[in-house]
Amino acid sequence: MVEDIQAAIPLGLLLSFMIGPVFFVLLETGATKGFRAGLVFDLGVILADIIFLVIAYFSSYQLLENLSNQPGLYVFGGVILLLYGITIYFNRESLKGKSDIKPRKGGYLSLFVKGFLLNFINIGVLVFWLGVIIVVGPSLDNNPNRIMVFFGAMLGAYLAVDMIKILLAKQLRSKLTVERIRMVKKVLGIILVICGLVLITKGFLPKDKLNIERGIEMINEERN
Repeated sequence: MVEDIQAAIPLGLLLSFMIGPVFFVLLETGATKGFRAGLVFDLGVILADIIFLVIAYFSSYQLLENLSNQPGLYVFGGVILLLYGITIYFNRESLKGKSDIKPRKGGYLSLFVKGFLLNFINIGVLVFWLGVIIVVGPSLDNNPNRIMVFFGAMLGAYLAVDMIKILLAKQLRSKLTVERIRMVKKVLGIILVICGLVLITKGFLPKDKLNIERGIEMINEERN
């Protein structure tokens, strides 16, 4: 069990620094709304990861192949990210006089849902977890207890690093003027638009350019 945890922690650290829409929205939330808001958002993200993990565990290699043959799922997720990014970029909500930019009491639920949905709409996340299950599962003898410990440690390390990122982002809060907040949101909107376009592009790529099976085979070959 200890060896499984030691093997999982580096993967959790790597996962925390994977650049994507969740990475940037987490930093923006921590910087503009504070630690608690960032943590609630991140818990929503992790819930989506857990659901994907459960789906991946009880699925099969066939599901991975089926996903690779359904590029429309990438297009769907990409369009949502694209529209969300455009909405953030052009949002002209007045921030004048808002010295306290923490979310209202009921706002934490919306932040949790926001984190969950932002992660859940990205079908690439499910493909990622399916790939990890396929590669790591045999090394854990496909033992449910070992798999649970491994991924629990992985997500625990991921959450720990994210908490540090939120704390660091919070330190910038005192330097955030109204204009800087607007600028941060515009940059975030551009990043989300780019991420959405990347997903949409994946959906239109020829199948041989989106060959997930071959990618997993290459990982196995390198491991052996």
